[in-house]
Amino acid sequence: MSTSVTNAAACRNTVRGLSARLVAAMGAIVGLATTGCQVDVGGQTLPSAYYLHDDIQYFPAGPEFKLSKEAAAQKAYKKEVAERNAGYQP
Repeated sequence: MSTSVTNAAACRNTVRGLSARLVAAMGAIVGLATTGCQVDVGGQTLPSAYYLHDDIQYFPAGPEFKLSKEAAAQKAYKKEVAERNAGYQP
């Protein structure tokens, strides 16, 4: 009689384990299906499945030369030094 009780308990444990695995697998499938799969491959960010429905972000073009203010300041300084030196006669 103890053998049949042991077999029944083992069967229940197997069914519980199987149902737990099934629930976990279904949860993983639902999780992957509802979220986009954006991946990074070789330095490229590949889009998710919903990239056609995303909002478009627009970044206006800036100056090609990023240091335009600094270059203008240096040019003005060189001009000022040249004017100052033009008035100086050793």
